[in-house]
Order: sequence, then C-alpha cells, then structure tokens
Amino acid sequence: MYDLIRPLLFALDAETAHDLTLYACDVAQRSGLSRWIATPPADLPVRAFGIDFPNPVGLAAGLDKNGAHLDGLAALGFGFLEIGTVTPRPQPGNDTPRMFRLPGHEAVINRLGFNNGGIDALVRNVEKAAFRGVLGINIGKNKDTPNERAIDDYLLCLERAYPLASYVTVNISSPNTQGLRDLQEEDTLRRFIGTLREAQERLASRHGARKPMLLKIAPDLSGVELDAIADVLLASGIDGVICTNTTVDRDTVAGAPHAQEAGGLSGRPLFDKATGVLRAMKARVGDRLPIIGVGGIVDGDTAAEKLAAGAALVQVYSGLVFRGPKLVAEAVTEIRRRGLPA
Repeated sequence: MYDLIRPLLFALDAETAHDLTLYACDVAQRSGLSRWIATPPADLPVRAFGIDFPNPVGLAAGLDKNGAHLDGLAALGFGFLEIGTVTPRPQPGNDTPRMFRLPGHEAVINRLGFNNGGIDALVRNVEKAAFRGVLGINIGKNKDTPNERAIDDYLLCLERAYPLASYVTVNISSPNTQGLRDLQEEDTLRRFIGTLREAQERLASRHGARKPMLLKIAPDLSGVELDAIADVLLASGIDGVICTNTTVDRDTVAGAPHAQEAGGLSGRPLFDKATGVLRAMKARVGDRLPIIGVGGIVDGDTAAEKLAAGAALVQVYSGLVFRGPKLVAEAVTEIRRRGLPA
C-alpha cells in the first residue's frame, strides 16, 4: 500500500508528509487496518543492555519527538521504539523549510533543531499510550542553554524520563544545535557522563529499577576522537552506545538538488560512514559495550550488515521514507536468514 501512496506523499513538502504519515499510522491502528500497511515480522528475540527485545529492529529517535504516536508506530512491528529528542522546555526548532528529500540518493537532509513540546508533554503522551513494549527516550538540551549549563538540561530530562523509559539515550551528536557536538570532546565528555552516571544510580535506587543509559555519537569523528570516546565510555560504566547520528559530510551527494542545504544527512549515503564508525567502535570496546547500529538502513541487506559489523540491535528512520513500513519485516527476515545476531 505504501508504494501506492508514496507519490502522493512526495508531492507534499517533506515535513508535511512526515506529519501526515504519523497521523495515518494512528488512524490505521485505531481502526484495525494496520495489517494492510505492514506485515508484523516473526519474533527474533534479542537480549541487550539487560533488556529482552522481541526483534532487533527498532525505530530511531526523531520520527516521534513527543511520543505522541506510540500505539500507531508499535503496530508496524518494531522490536522497540525510541522517541525524542526531548528538551526540558518546549521549543519550535529551526525555521522552515528544514527537511529535504534527495530521492535519487534515498537520502534526507534535516535541520529540525530539536523541535518538541518539552519533557512534560512527552511524559503525558507516554503515560496515556497503551504501548508497553521496549521504549527508549532520547534526551537533549534546549537551544538557548549554553554548554556550560547543558548538564542541567540533561539531568532534568533524565529524572523525568527515567520512570517511563526502558532505556535513556543521551544525544550530544546532533549537528542541528549549535555547539552540541563540542560535548563529545574527551575531558568535557568525561565530566558530563560521570555526572549523568551518578544521577542514573541515584534514580535506580529511588525507583527500585536500573534503567540503561546509552550515548549517541556522531559519524564525523576521527580515529583519535573515537579512541577518546571509547576510553571514556568504558571507564564510566555506561551501558551502551548508538552509532550514529546524521552527518554533515556532503561528498556522497555532491551536485544533487538540496545537497548543500544545512543540516544532517541521513539515508543510504550515510551507510558506509556510519557503519565504519560502528565497526571502529566495536574494535575498541569489544563485547564490553553493546552497540545499536543506525544510519543508512534501507533494506534487509543493510540491516543485516550492521549486525555483521558488530551491532546488537539496529534502528531505522530515513529508510522508512523511501521503503515504507515493509522495511521492518524485511530487515528482520534477512537478519534471521543470515543467522544474526550470532
């Protein structure tokens, strides 16, 4: 069905199509028509971060920033959902237009800028949803919060999200909030993660349950920077890492319409860069730190290749724009066929 409606969606601007698709998922779920949109994949249980996942294919953060569409998205067969990025206070994000398709490359450029309704709105949405599967909540800082006070924003979001999340992702790698990636610098990251880890343990004691914490990193990192990040993460006792966010590199789409738009590039052109970072991080952390692979998954083969490169789980987002919900079942099927995860 998605193949039939995709031309209509692509006739709209990218952000309008995004909002309409989420609305359609909700309607389909409420009316019992989700089976006409997506065939649920077979179970392929995976355990990572101390959590049992029904299958290893999840939804990446960014599609449902406010957690307002959990039930509709869950009906598409994901093994887990990650919502956000959420900030303490509501913010509109960057000026529109701020999302662009590159159909010839199966790619998207976005500079949304953490547009969301704030952590309190997300909490309300999660509390009223029927969804009880594995839920990641991705947290960030407000645009007008300087980096020297960024930790306060993350601590506030962590505390509010903690009771509802299966795991929490710390996002310091989006290219669309000025200066955010500076938090990946080694000394800054060491202090930053150390403070969040202390808060995580306090919250675990308070709530009687320890929720895993993951860090999402950028694809635009050198070997030296990856060395430093791996050292910090292993020393901190953090639970996992997500490789990767979007890229600011445009070499793979040079000359294409919209290629020079500011923002993060995702989709098929990101696959090699993101998977290279995943493979490099795996070489540094081994089995001590589970990895979620994301970036450039557009079919079953690219999903399976992430696991073959060292990921325990994968996430999709931009691939859904071009392939639709069938991507989820296709990815699970190919992963199962290859006998992954090993």
